[in-house]
Amino acid sequence: MRLLRTFSETRRPLPGIASEEAREALAMQMVASLRRLDYTNLVRARHIDPRRADPSSPLFDPERAAMIHAEANRKDEAAWLVFLATHFGRHLVHGWRRVRDVYSGLGAGVWTWDRVSQDPVAFRSWLRANRHRIGGAFGNHRKYESLDADSPSGTGAVVQSYVDWIGPTRSHDTRFAELVRAGGNDPHTIFDQFYRSMKVARFGRLGKFDFLALLGRLDIAPITPGSAYLSGATGPLGGARLLFGGDASAALSSETLDAWLLELDEDLQVGMQVMEDSICNWQKSPTKFVHFRG
Repeated sequence: MRLLRTFSETRRPLPGIASEEAREALAMQMVASLRRLDYTNLVRARHIDPRRADPSSPLFDPERAAMIHAEANRKDEAAWLVFLATHFGRHLVHGWRRVRDVYSGLGAGVWTWDRVSQDPVAFRSWLRANRHRIGGAFGNHRKYESLDADSPSGTGAVVQSYVDWIGPTRSHDTRFAELVRAGGNDPHTIFDQFYRSMKVARFGRLGKFDFLALLGRLDIAPITPGSAYLSGATGPLGGARLLFGGDASAALSSETLDAWLLELDEDLQVGMQVMEDSICNWQKSPTKFVHFRG
């Protein structure tokens, strides 16, 4: 709270947190975001039950499965599971059930990266035949998605376009190495190279940010966001406008607000993942902390 008040008084006014209640609510959202990142590191440091990577087990968790594969240097499967986790999302009631049903092939054969990337048409055929048997639901960030195999906005097209983005070698190592070379030596500019190159169906600003940020947190790619990527955002953009303009509809451009958030982070040193997540959650309840899980 002190750093937020000092920044507002000495560097740039933050009218959205003029009251102590608003400052406390934002500060607590930042702490909550930091704890979520710390939890990822804590999980990685512990032994992970191998059943977390087994889609036939009720313990299956695609994020933990990605950690297991990444630790064993199976980057293709790790990145593929991060992609599936991002596309489907974790539902507050059904958990990872939808990811589990799709990845497991409903018990008829796991749709591993090797299998899908070698024959995405077969995956779409399976999805077409089984979509009504797939349980669970899409997570909050992905609630407008569809299991349709043939629609240009359905899961079939999403998976096909992801395979196309990785390229003809079907190797994440090869594709990521190309993007790293193009991005330079800075994890921020490399993240930007990944972000701008990622032409995947239904992966707009939020999908790309979530997917790439998790790849970075799991050390699958040497990337970290150096911007909140507010262009095309809804909640984070409204939060930034509220913070710097005192109103969620203030006439402030995403480019200006991205630059001001970087200034703020120079003092706070929380990183842009935390900044993006916390202002998005804070703007939903600006004067009272509410813990948001999804």
